[in-house]
Amino acid sequence: MYKAVKISAGRGGWGGPLVIQPTDEKNMIVSVTGGGIDPLTKKIAEMTGAEAADGFTKGVAENKIAVVIIDCGGTARCGVYPKKRIPTINLMQTGPSGPLAKFITEDIYVSGVKTENLSFADGSEKVTVGGTSEVSESGSSDTGGAQQGIFVRIGKGVGVFVGKFFQAGRDTIDMVIRHILPFMAFISVIIGIVNGTGLGGIIAKGVAPLAGSLPGMLILSVICAIPFVSPVIGPGAVIAQIVGVLVGEQIASGAIKPSMALPALFAIDAQVGGDFVPVGLALGEAEPDTVSAGVPAVLFSRLITGPVSVVIAYFFSFGLY
Repeated sequence: MYKAVKISAGRGGWGGPLVIQPTDEKNMIVSVTGGGIDPLTKKIAEMTGAEAADGFTKGVAENKIAVVIIDCGGTARCGVYPKKRIPTINLMQTGPSGPLAKFITEDIYVSGVKTENLSFADGSEKVTVGGTSEVSESGSSDTGGAQQGIFVRIGKGVGVFVGKFFQAGRDTIDMVIRHILPFMAFISVIIGIVNGTGLGGIIAKGVAPLAGSLPGMLILSVICAIPFVSPVIGPGAVIAQIVGVLVGEQIASGAIKPSMALPALFAIDAQVGGDFVPVGLALGEAEPDTVSAGVPAVLFSRLITGPVSVVIAYFFSFGLY
């Protein structure tokens, strides 16, 4: 008999609470946190009596998932599972964000969760039930096309056309406010801290020798693409952002040649998407066996494509500056 567990948002978190009670059909507590089963997943599995699984390396059929645990700071991964109406727990304190933010709702998503935010349900709360339904983006169906004149149909077509562009404008403004402006503020703070504390000089001395030559950038790309490293430094591209700022500062100061900017970009981004591979396969509705084989295949392929992209970028940088 599976037990019901109440999962509440942690300090600074958002959403929930969710009440998870696995069934014989949905008995998997899945961790998609960059490899390995995190402690929160193990604790929920222990409390409910369900089975914990590493969704990053082992494919799990969606119809068997009782709840999924992620560690996303605000990219598309936040909304992938809520869009599929799979109960989602985010270890980070992230509210509705990313391109799929509209699917992140309090009834299916909770964030900032720690082990102390877990408790056994007392039976009075409604159990969170997932499904496969998605929010509809289409309007009402056209039921009178045969009786409508050509001018009416043209008018409705123009209305649909204008409506789509209007919605695209709203989505663009929303994304600028929610993501681009905070990112610009974040980078400004990083530059201020780096310049004010002298930390930039210390790190730059270690990065500059690698970013200043082709062999060094090849080494840097290999380090970033190591299969057990890339899923860890991939979320939010925070490491790439910081290193990119430092390299840019060094190029601006003349310590690194401007021609190294393009290959350096590919060198520090060899890990991009390393944390998103299983989610991307899930978006493509891949079978569990495909996920199991596809994740390591993609991660190991980065060890080849990362350095190759740096070499290609190096030759394409000739004559740019």
